[in-house]
Amino acid sequence: MAYTAEISRSNPSCIILLVDRSGSMASPIGGQMRQPKAEAVADAINRLLFELSIKCAKESGVRDYFQVAVVGYGQSVGSAFSGKLAERDLIPLSQIADNPARVDQRIKKVPDGAGGLVDTAVSFPVWLEPIADGGTPMNRALKYAENLIAGWVKEHPGSFPPIVLNLTDGESTDGDPLDSGRAICDQTTADGASLLFNLHVSTAGGKPVTFPDADGELPDSHSRLLFTMSSILPSHMRSYAASLGYRIGEETRGFVYTQISAP
Repeated sequence: MAYTAEISRSNPSCIILLVDRSGSMASPIGGQMRQPKAEAVADAINRLLFELSIKCAKESGVRDYFQVAVVGYGQSVGSAFSGKLAERDLIPLSQIADNPARVDQRIKKVPDGAGGLVDTAVSFPVWLEPIADGGTPMNRALKYAENLIAGWVKEHPGSFPPIVLNLTDGESTDGDPLDSGRAICDQTTADGASLLFNLHVSTAGGKPVTFPDADGELPDSHSRLLFTMSSILPSHMRSYAASLGYRIGEETRGFVYTQISAP
């Protein structure tokens, strides 16, 4: 399968972010800031949505090259958007850009023109709030994403396939998620199978692993399971990753393992 379909307003693609919001996400990520994992993930996703909106912006406004869903799973499973977008699933990117729940002011260090750095206030749109409560119903979250994709591919049969990114710090508490992950990849457009990538943030030890093609360096059965669930990167994604300096092979998967300090 080629993964060569052009992404455009008339032929968009979709991105689904699955966000672990279980109680363990309240623990800190380590380092000097000791920031809770839930906060770090929320900041990362808010930044991603903002940067994606900027990349898709033209003089006429943000173009709907993508529809995006952010699905949280913890005490419940469902849309993680706040504000006007609450309880909505796949949303055109222009509507996301126009409807943050709020806009915070953050301090960012920028060059001062004389070789140093100076603190500057910058606007930071917020769509996702940090939440950490309940178990880790990963199976339900993956099935939720599968249902969204099944409807989407019927409406967009020729589009670049959907991409699902699952961010988690723990083991599924509602059963083995392997079949649910495979069911996502069974949903196809004419351009290829849907892609499932996993980011595992763990305290299990071991060194960080990015885009592996085998599971030999992963520290436990859970990280190896998430690796097995992850899609092999299409050729153009492998080429891009290689251009960034990663060691890439034909079997490289969309999987990242990040080790953090235990609380």
